[in-house]
Amino acid sequence: MTTVQSPPVPPTAIRPKVVARTGLYAVLAANAAVVTLFAVQAGFASNALVVIGRFAGLYSALLMAFQLLLVARLPWLDRRIGMDRLTNWHRWTGFGLLWTLVGHVVFITFGYADSSSMNPVSQLVDLAETVEGVLRAAVAMVLILVIGGVSARWARRRLAYETWHFIHLYTYVAVVLAFTHQVAVGTTFTASSAATAYWYAVWGVALGSVLLGRLVLPLWRNRRHRLRVEAVVPETENVVSVYITGRDLDRLPALAGQFFLWRFLTKDRWWQANPFSLSAAPDGTRLRLTAKAAGDGSAGLRHLKPGTRVFAEGPYGAFTAMHRTRPESLLIAGGVGVTPIRALLEEIHGHAVVIYRVAGERDAVLYDELRELALAKGAELHLVTGPPVPDRLAPRELAALVPDIAERDVFLCGPPPMMNAVLGTLRELDVPKPQIHFERFSLAG
Repeated sequence: MTTVQSPPVPPTAIRPKVVARTGLYAVLAANAAVVTLFAVQAGFASNALVVIGRFAGLYSALLMAFQLLLVARLPWLDRRIGMDRLTNWHRWTGFGLLWTLVGHVVFITFGYADSSSMNPVSQLVDLAETVEGVLRAAVAMVLILVIGGVSARWARRRLAYETWHFIHLYTYVAVVLAFTHQVAVGTTFTASSAATAYWYAVWGVALGSVLLGRLVLPLWRNRRHRLRVEAVVPETENVVSVYITGRDLDRLPALAGQFFLWRFLTKDRWWQANPFSLSAAPDGTRLRLTAKAAGDGSAGLRHLKPGTRVFAEGPYGAFTAMHRTRPESLLIAGGVGVTPIRALLEEIHGHAVVIYRVAGERDAVLYDELRELALAKGAELHLVTGPPVPDRLAPRELAALVPDIAERDVFLCGPPPMMNAVLGTLRELDVPKPQIHFERFSLAG
């Protein structure tokens, strides 16, 4: 298989992740400053509680727009930061949004109640009945509270991904309702033509980014590439590789280490989207995924027929060679987490050490391919077998296998318990954090 190897990153280059993260922080800070400026120019109410409530409302509107940007799946952000981290930031931004919205409602209600001598509950009901847009804002608030509740960790674990995702779609209804509320009663929104243009631009960019990244781009790419199943090859009794072909795949911007959300368009599977990494570096003619039968989605892959149409969203992920900071690498795989590691080994530049952790040799999927690749590229390959306890990748054992580990980039992929254990080992061995690269795929269901 022929691949184009990415050149090594110069030691002085600014890391792509740092550039993207700094850019996001700068955008948020600049917009917060602009929002504050427009609020000051609009003037303050005589009641301090109302003033605080209005500021809380403005910042909640900004956080809501920022949340949309984080999950828009824009390729430039995604391949620099990674969908897992962007989604995690989206989650924590959501809790910030929840509390600023609560603050907005509470301070506004108590402020007006203080001026009118009504009790807060009566004041809230009066505002909803008499002020245009307040009832819509109340509905949006209820939706945000429900979405925030089901996004809490204890609730998220008890919901199927499809159920959670369906409830989460009501975020867009809340966004529309909140925006119409802002248009109707937002003093800052109507204070000047510049403020009005600014808020329209903020919401236009946020919603436009979601529309572009999650709808337009996937539809355009699938129409262009017309993906189909070429072959289904069993690797073991419970692991299968699926080869995907299509048109102009040399123009698909996929990198080794990335993943797609795959939909196989059969009558019983078209509605399921499953995240699977590429198990071979893209060569411009076909894509390959390799999956273990761990659920209904992956178990049904072996029954796919050649010619089946495929709808793929992606490529996604920052688990790629573009984030390298050192000329030499260590690739650590656990179980079926070997799939992106095997693809990275095919593409990666410089000397590499590969450690493949499995319970037994029969569980070492794609091991023959790894051994051939390692031989061809002059890489070291270590197959580490045995039960989870004792830890075969504890600090002493890992340092013995890779004495210069602190001088290498470390790419890690495997089951969450193994990844957590290895990340702890890397900290104990003083491997600098910028040299550690991993992604968690549980966010995709």
